[in-house]
Amino acid sequence: MAKGRALSAREVDAIKKPGVHWVAPALYIQIRNDGTRSFLFRYRRNGKAHWHGLGAVRDVRLQEARDRAEELRIAVRRHGAHPVAEKRVQVQQAKAVEPSVAPTFDWCAEQYIAAYEVSWTSPAHRRQWVQTLEDYCGPVIGKMPVDQIGVDEVLKVLEPIWTTKPETAGRLRGRISKILGWAKAKGYRTGDDPAARGGPLDHLLPRLSDFQKVKHYKEVPYPEVPDVVKGLRALESTSANALLWTILTAVRTGETLGATWEEIDLEGRLWSIPADRMKAKRDHKVPLSDQAVALLESLPGSRTGLVFPGARKRQGLSNMAMTQCLRGLRDDGVTVHGFRSSFSTWAREKTSFSEEVIEHALAHGHRSKVIGAYARTTRLEQRRELMQVWADHCYRAG
Repeated sequence: MAKGRALSAREVDAIKKPGVHWVAPALYIQIRNDGTRSFLFRYRRNGKAHWHGLGAVRDVRLQEARDRAEELRIAVRRHGAHPVAEKRVQVQQAKAVEPSVAPTFDWCAEQYIAAYEVSWTSPAHRRQWVQTLEDYCGPVIGKMPVDQIGVDEVLKVLEPIWTTKPETAGRLRGRISKILGWAKAKGYRTGDDPAARGGPLDHLLPRLSDFQKVKHYKEVPYPEVPDVVKGLRALESTSANALLWTILTAVRTGETLGATWEEIDLEGRLWSIPADRMKAKRDHKVPLSDQAVALLESLPGSRTGLVFPGARKRQGLSNMAMTQCLRGLRDDGVTVHGFRSSFSTWAREKTSFSEEVIEHALAHGHRSKVIGAYARTTRLEQRRELMQVWADHCYRAG
């Protein structure tokens, strides 16, 4: 349509062809292929044409568009206004002050695990973290921005399992707290930790200790340990030797499975376990009895790498290897970890060694953090005597 008299509202409505059409001085209507219609203001600056949107036709009346186009035309002509550039600056400024969207809880959990898994003692620990977070947090708060998670959201995660799975619920609460703490340190959230101990949840959920059963690992009564040792010595398998070593040294399963010859000082009769393989994250030295040294000297193979290698080269035994070996000797539900209890009970009932010596032998350290902070001795020589007396008891039937 030729330019001249400004179009009426009826004439503008009659335009159907996609494209840009003149409506009034400096005012145009744009019709897209999908039928959407909008007003445009056209102006020139430094010899170049610019188009500035004035809004959709359904939202802006024709007279409003004409008035706005006239205002802008005068501003460009008299004051050198540049609506397109000004709009661009406004958008950038809005983005700068617009609050960023916090990452989700699931993403923060992944980042936390990636950062801390190097300090965990076993792959099983990582699997437990991942599984509990996926099973219980994922469906409720997994996709939520981490800065929007409060007491109500944490309660929705924990309440269904608080009384039915108290051990899992307690651990999950701690894991949620650590992830939210990490997110706060990263600047993704502010405020108090809704999952913290001593926080609001303590008033909304009953104490776990009121109904949680303490989990005890079933132990072999210490008078019967010599019979187990006799059975293990007859087997002479790698898993049997590993279990025998675990009994003689009173260590945890993972500490045996990860033992390397580089940690062993046969001449000094000492096994030095580095902190990164200990539950308490402290170096632990285990004095070796005559029987423990003899066991090491009887092992086949080179004196490098893992002390108790698995069937596959460069891989250790599985977590179940010693358990399966024990089940072959006894089917009453006793556990490998239970031998630490057997040792502890025997030492307290049948010897005169002090509580401190026994606790150091179990790598428990001091129950009192204050005393532990000042104590520097691990009673190594006294523990050497204790471990020899224990080994003598274990081999009593031999």
